[in-house]
Amino acid sequence: MGFHEVISPEGLVVRAAHRHNPYGYLLGGDQLDELLVRLGLRRAASIWRNHTVAAERAPREVYPRPCMAFVLLDPTAGLWKPSAEAVLGVVTVGDNGSDFLANAAAKAAGHRRLGRNYGEAVLVDPHLCGDGAFRYGHSARVRGQIVGASSQSPDQDLFEAAALATDLVNSLGELHLAWEERGDPCVWFAGDGCPAPEYRAMVDWFPA
Repeated sequence: MGFHEVISPEGLVVRAAHRHNPYGYLLGGDQLDELLVRLGLRRAASIWRNHTVAAERAPREVYPRPCMAFVLLDPTAGLWKPSAEAVLGVVTVGDNGSDFLANAAAKAAGHRRLGRNYGEAVLVDPHLCGDGAFRYGHSARVRGQIVGASSQSPDQDLFEAAALATDLVNSLGELHLAWEERGDPCVWFAGDGCPAPEYRAMVDWFPA
């Protein structure tokens, strides 16, 4: 699977790609990648600003690196799905952003498994982490959208993860509102007007 890549006004490379698109009634795969890139550009601006700011003016202390990795989970995915199958997409910022992808993935997966900020388990309940788990938090969940981010301090990662999650939720909400206002008479969130196969499978045993 390919990815979209742009250079931010600050000179940081931003790469993004979706693994799964649960919003086909709103936008296609390429459009979702473009949306992730646009949101990544916002994070690039924040990362650069907080990396280059004078220490006395840094609201969350100076960011140690001009790069980050983000892993966004699919909020529509059933909890029975393995974490690897519940990835919505990935965004990296900076030349070395991809070096932190596994860290971000571990935070997101931990949040999904535990149902709360992965940083709580790291700091308070390490018995919930286990072999191979990442030893630093935090992760963010905004209205069901889980994002893991990595490369800065735990609190800085949390801030950027929450900002990306918020931007994505708001963007999808705007697209959904526009879809509704177009007056589509369909009762399903689907381009073809049909329910998802799983819903038919739940009742196809019952004689019509």
